[in-house]
Amino acid sequence: MRPITYSRATDPQTAVATVSADPTCDYLAGGTTEIDLLRQYVLQPRRLVDINDLPLSGIEATPEGGLRIGATARMSDVAAAPAVRERFPMLSEALEKGASPQLRHMASLGGNLLQRVRCSYFRDPQSPCNKREPDSGCSALTGHSRDHAVLGTSEHCIAAHPSDAAVALTALDASVHTLGPDGERAYPLDDFFLLPGDSPHREHPMAHGELITAVEVPRTPVARRSLYLKVRDRASYEFALVSVAAALSVVDGRIADVRVALGGAAAKPWRARRVEDFLVGEVAERRAFAQAAQVELAEARPTPMNAFKVELAQRTLVRALGTLAEGTGLEDGSHA
Repeated sequence: MRPITYSRATDPQTAVATVSADPTCDYLAGGTTEIDLLRQYVLQPRRLVDINDLPLSGIEATPEGGLRIGATARMSDVAAAPAVRERFPMLSEALEKGASPQLRHMASLGGNLLQRVRCSYFRDPQSPCNKREPDSGCSALTGHSRDHAVLGTSEHCIAAHPSDAAVALTALDASVHTLGPDGERAYPLDDFFLLPGDSPHREHPMAHGELITAVEVPRTPVARRSLYLKVRDRASYEFALVSVAAALSVVDGRIADVRVALGGAAAKPWRARRVEDFLVGEVAERRAFAQAAQVELAEARPTPMNAFKVELAQRTLVRALGTLAEGTGLEDGSHA
């Protein structure tokens, strides 16, 4: 048995001060990932600070027309919120496809963003893993890598980022708001998640003790016509082999605005900016979608086990964009 001290925080400032002062102390919210990693001896904190009593669960409109979602808001509550379903359907769908109903009722949005990778080597303390123990090696490079990333990898780590919600939020230009010992900060989500590079153990820029307080989604008119398409091994609770969060606006048959992010295929939620740059001004048709997808995946670095993800990602991109374009000028969209 490992002794763990448990306490409940009553205000954000006290929580931050407590965790920041102790490198062996961590936050506890929904616990849907934290408890698993404790049981597997991957995480070994000596103290947990429960933040569920903090006033960080609201879902509120911003003056600019966006939404501010508290970090401890449950996934199920965010997915069901009328403002989310109406303005950002891709986020609602990503949350609903991200876990079982039981987990969605427990898991917090902030915790979902910070969940650790599902790489089996990361979760096996006996296997070398640069994320868990820097400079120990990456077992997946020569081991089982079917579920791993093909974009944004390095010779030190090829694990895929697991969050579905983060993919939609990346496409929506969301920002993460935090409170730390030095005050409040805001990180654009696309900068918040770090590629592995030479330091895969650093997954985000937050300091120890820095607390996510909210996620802010800006007003994004194009997102009203959006979706989250997830390809997985089974229809129920399962992580993505490839997923696509996409939003599309077509005016007079040509693409006026488009937002795309990939999940399951990359080391972080992958903003498909090459797709977006390629498609603006193009005719909304399958040919353009397929060409854009090829451009985006041109720099993929698959292993022999996950090489299928390159074509799968391209096909999923085309299908997602084709579905959104149906009835807005797409030619042959139903066959995308």
